Amino acid sequence: MMLHYSTHNTKKENAPWITFVHGAGGSSAIWFKQIRFFSKYYNLLLIDLRGHGASQGLINNPFKPKYSFETIADDIFEVMDHVKIKKSHFVGISLGTILIRQLAEMQPERVDKMIMGGAILELNLRSRILMFFGNITKSILPYMWLYHFFAFIIMPNSNHRDSRILFIREAKKLYQKEFIRWFKLTSELIPKLKIFRKVSIDIPTLYIMGEQDYMFLQSVKKVVEDHPLSKLLILEECGHVVNVEKPEKFNDGMLQFLKN
Repeated sequence: MMLHYSTHNTKKENAPWITFVHGAGGSSAIWFKQIRFFSKYYNLLLIDLRGHGASQGLINNPFKPKYSFETIADDIFEVMDHVKIKKSHFVGISLGTILIRQLAEMQPERVDKMIMGGAILELNLRSRILMFFGNITKSILPYMWLYHFFAFIIMPNSNHRDSRILFIREAKKLYQKEFIRWFKLTSELIPKLKIFRKVSIDIPTLYIMGEQDYMFLQSVKKVVEDHPLSKLLILEECGHVVNVEKPEKFNDGMLQFLKN
């Protein structure tokens, strides 16, 4: 069974593709403020990851191997092959940015430009404590309690409210077992992110971060200094889920980067 996906085709001939990759607990629904804007210029591919959104049926598929960043990246390539997309720009939010970098590691010839919103490149002390707490309680506490808790830690301000509501609403579509499967991926995070920070990749990359993204902004600033093909756009009065909180500035910054 393949991941659920949807496409939006522009009327422009030979238009490039943009593939949208959501984060853990989300779905392709988080891109509703981007679809109308970018479908004027590009062909769009929106994917629901395993167990998320309309891809919930994959959770009981015995032929799908254990969750890893590599197998999830293979899921995305499978959809691209099915739609006959040879090369695409990629845009992701939060954990989706890690998956995009994984795609670029595995098949760089298929990745044109990368747009990383609310990018995760390093786990600071606060996020490591959060991961530790989640690991020791994931099989005990109802997963929605943990999602509410995570949402307020990652998006604490009053202007982050819409992002929190969307995050929690989409997470309700998961199951407890599915949440645990995804949370086990955190054991791979620290060594994988260390490699991603140290090794620059030969693909133009735009990081779009909120100035109030207290958990992840500082590490992105350091990486952009060291990686010559990387740029950073910081959105004022904005938290982690930049495409939802500041959609106009997110869309304009992304479009300018893609057209340059």
